[in-house]
Amino acid sequence: MMIKVLTKRASLQYDVTIFQTPRYREHKGHKEVYRTMIPASSRKKCLEETFSRFNVTDRIPSNYKGRFLSTGDIVLIDEGRGGQHYYQLKPGGWFPINRIVLL
Repeated sequence: MMIKVLTKRASLQYDVTIFQTPRYREHKGHKEVYRTMIPASSRKKCLEETFSRFNVTDRIPSNYKGRFLSTGDIVLIDEGRGGQHYYQLKPGGWFPINRIVLL
């Protein structure tokens, strides 16, 4: 009898919103620029996929009006009942932040 082992976790659809400032290197004034669904197996993979999708010219959706993701940009991952998780891109990667930064 052969038993199939599931080694790859199923992909989830993450509700992702990107916030950017009007100009590079600004620290205040983040505005929502795009919202989409990203399939991934974890929040970390979702952030990696989001960065990849919005920093490679050929992968950027045609209706995206923002700029390439860069230091200071914020991503909201809304997991519904699982909560809302905010991450800011800083040197060294994505770091969790408090929502108050957006105000």
